[in-house]
Amino acid sequence: MTGGRALPRLRAAVERAAGPLLRSVPRDHRESDAAFRRRRRVTGAVAVTGASLLGVSLSTPPGSPRFYGLTLGVAGTWVAGGLASGPLHLGRMFGPGDRLRRPLITPVVSGAAVFGAFYAAALVARRIPVLERAIGSVLRYADQGSTPLVLTTTLANGMAEEVFFRGALYAAAGEHRPVLVSTAVYGLATTATRNPALVLASVPMGLLFAVQRRITGGIQAPMLTHVVWSALMLRYLPPLFVRRLAEERSSSSGRADGSR
Repeated sequence: MTGGRALPRLRAAVERAAGPLLRSVPRDHRESDAAFRRRRRVTGAVAVTGASLLGVSLSTPPGSPRFYGLTLGVAGTWVAGGLASGPLHLGRMFGPGDRLRRPLITPVVSGAAVFGAFYAAALVARRIPVLERAIGSVLRYADQGSTPLVLTTTLANGMAEEVFFRGALYAAAGEHRPVLVSTAVYGLATTATRNPALVLASVPMGLLFAVQRRITGGIQAPMLTHVVWSALMLRYLPPLFVRRLAEERSSSSGRADGSR
């Protein structure tokens, strides 16, 4: 009997704790038909431009001025496009007593939690050659580049992506399945990198960010989660791929010697 009563009590406690995190806040972000059509035109053009720049940026040598310039250019494109498309919102979430507040602690904790899941996945991925190579080719930009500059460009792009994909593009998707539409476009844009690890990561992360956007009605929650997740990935993933990164350094050195 004790166990039978304990389970419903536990379920009720979990629902009380998680309920505010899963309830969409009330908001009215409707806009005129003309403004909506304009938003769609802007986001369509920016999505193609940004994806193209993203692909080019990850084809440049790690640590090169061109790499940093292009990655900051990608971030600038996402931000400019997001702001040009129309109004954006920070969003709110339910707190104690059903009071609305800006999302802060929950998205930060979410970023740390999802990093833990990716870290566990990376332990498996490094035993799969194709994924090990894909992850190594991305991490080499952190391994061979300037740590402050890599951190700056990584976090700048994380915030910029939320301004565009969960801000402008989510709004441009309309009322019908904006979570799925924005996630699909985010994944398609990531294919420009031609890196299977980044494409695979873009799907669950894009879905998480879009759900946060739906619940809070704004970009602050996904932005904070994205930044925390990116910073932790940048700090703790490279040590898992030491052997692969050493091979990348050796390969880069060989190409540099051969071009002289």
